[in-house]
Amino acid sequence: MPTSTLILGLGNILLSDEAVGAVVARRVQERWPNRPGFHYLDGGTLSFTLAEPIALAARLIVVDAARMDCTPGTVQIFEGAAMDHRLRYHGRSVHEISLADLLDMARLTDTLPMRRALVAIEPARIDWGDSLSPAVAAAVEVAAARIDELIAGWGQDDEPS
Repeated sequence: MPTSTLILGLGNILLSDEAVGAVVARRVQERWPNRPGFHYLDGGTLSFTLAEPIALAARLIVVDAARMDCTPGTVQIFEGAAMDHRLRYHGRSVHEISLADLLDMARLTDTLPMRRALVAIEPARIDWGDSLSPAVAAAVEVAAARIDELIAGWGQDDEPS
């Protein structure tokens, strides 16, 4: 039975605020580099190669830029069914596959992480660039702290949400 927690940062590091998922995942890893049972992964712009790390995790935290019609830099967390709903009905992907597709693969193979959450950050700008906008850069620490709170709330409980 999987017992690890996967923190998966998504996004294209060449497209300014689209890179925020990878930046936040890296920041959480810097805060807790030796946290037992935690794995950190820059998932880039998604591919089927992420199916295996997701299948091996009991808990999954995905960090990504997401259009939510909020002020740039707003951080929202969607857990369990709320995450699934968000991805299914509000997620738009220009990638080869979507996160919803990966989670559907996990459902079909009975490897969907028991605990899962999407940490979504409203981008200000998605355009060529190698740095985050000021509003999104300021949200990095907020998102990292929210992830710490989420993990603390989950504790060691592996019951489905």
